[in-house]
Amino acid sequence: MMVKKRGFLQQLNIPKQCQKYGLSLWQCPQFLFLIMGIVIIGVSLISYALGTRYLVEPEMVALLVLLVTIVLFVIAFTIVRNFERLAEVSRMKTEFISVVSHQLRSPLSNLKWAIELLMSGRLGKIEEKQTEYFKILKENSARMAELVSDLLVVSRIETATLALKKKEISLEELTKELISEFNLFARASNVEIKFQPQKNLPQVWLDPSQIKLVIENFLDNAIRYVKEKGKVEICLKKTDKAVLFEIKDNGVGIPKEDRKYIFQKFFRSENVLRYQTQGSGLGLYIAKAIVEKSGGKIGFESEESKGSTFWFTLPIK
Repeated sequence: MMVKKRGFLQQLNIPKQCQKYGLSLWQCPQFLFLIMGIVIIGVSLISYALGTRYLVEPEMVALLVLLVTIVLFVIAFTIVRNFERLAEVSRMKTEFISVVSHQLRSPLSNLKWAIELLMSGRLGKIEEKQTEYFKILKENSARMAELVSDLLVVSRIETATLALKKKEISLEELTKELISEFNLFARASNVEIKFQPQKNLPQVWLDPSQIKLVIENFLDNAIRYVKEKGKVEICLKKTDKAVLFEIKDNGVGIPKEDRKYIFQKFFRSENVLRYQTQGSGLGLYIAKAIVEKSGGKIGFESEESKGSTFWFTLPIK
């Protein structure tokens, strides 16, 4: 009996039910049902007021109010029930991705160390042809590890468990570190990176490990989607109460019809697929979630075949 009572009370705890599905309050089926219940009561009262004004017999007024209430309640219950099923399917999908991603991390790590051990030659001489195959294995295992990492971040975003450990930090120094890491990739891609930070920039309040993912994604995209000789310009400057990060490239750009989907999960523009087949389509979705959770804003401007400019802001403490 106590178990049933506890289960009923949990159903009435709307914020907890919304957290279970990883949805905001306005997207939660239980909260929507509550709102629709209030609407039904309001419509019933209006029906009663109109009935007493235009109908003589009280029985007819009561019947009208009862019919309106029943019809609205059935419609509301059907809609909310369908929303609840969709939310449950979404929750199960997120949990499945999380479990599978966690389970894949260990074997991928083991595969990485095994390949590196074999390539080192400590277990025997490695022929040149074998080294080529080992390099292919290493590259593909790294791509799989990156995908698994992205899926884990997406899972945390959707379940509202992405924790940010904020502290004051120089966005300029963090950007310089990441540019130095990408320099080799940029030179190999025949791309020049220019960094233009404003002088005396204030520190910003952020989680370095998470914002690092955002900047890495912007840099990787800017370099990867340049057709020939390219140029990437990064600008840092102070706005009203924030620091603006802006990265501009002269790459393939984004078609007008694709721009509204650019921050959606798994979306990749068709013109991008012609130049670069790698990528999961999760990077910009993750970047948007991290920036907004950090209290900032994110956006872009782009023109096909001419390039793109992506930007985000982060608040100053």
